[in-house]
Amino acid sequence: MVLVKKIIIITAGLTLLAACSTSQNTAPKNTSGAAFGKPIAEQDLQAWNIDIRTQDGLGLPAGQGNAVAGEKIYNAKCASCHGPDAKGGPVFGTMVGGIGSFTTNARVLTPGSMYPYAPILFDYVRRAMPMDKPQSLTNDEVYALSAYILNLNGLVGKTDEMNSKTLAAVKMPNRDGFMVDDRPDTHAVRCMTNCKQ
Repeated sequence: MVLVKKIIIITAGLTLLAACSTSQNTAPKNTSGAAFGKPIAEQDLQAWNIDIRTQDGLGLPAGQGNAVAGEKIYNAKCASCHGPDAKGGPVFGTMVGGIGSFTTNARVLTPGSMYPYAPILFDYVRRAMPMDKPQSLTNDEVYALSAYILNLNGLVGKTDEMNSKTLAAVKMPNRDGFMVDDRPDTHAVRCMTNCKQ
């Protein structure tokens, strides 16, 4: 009796396996490449292509803003996490001060103390803030918020307009506080065939 049950189970398993392999083999062969999706135009990619080259601001979008406008936006959309005047809140620490602290053992991490280039601030705010609605801010709002944070750090005036040109021109205090990574593995060149050992 036990042997009959084992034979039935094995037979059922083999039948199922044969059915699966048969159904896979009856699918039409694709000889022309992928059979899904559609070609995408360069203009369709523009909404996704938000990269900014932070050293010179290449890729910063059109728009403008100053710290006066930025303060209003900050109070409405940012202060609940970052606290009044960006001095720290229930979710994040301060974004003000610390300039020069990177040469000490008591580093204070803020955009003004650690970012080597001002477009980094724009790029980060546009991509990640507000935390509950990332990428929901307009370019003008991000320029204004960037101006506000830079103003609080004493790097731009309250009415200085930030845009793709002026933001990239802001000289950040720690710009020269970084060193080039010259370890051998940073010079690796991608190779797919006939590679040197």
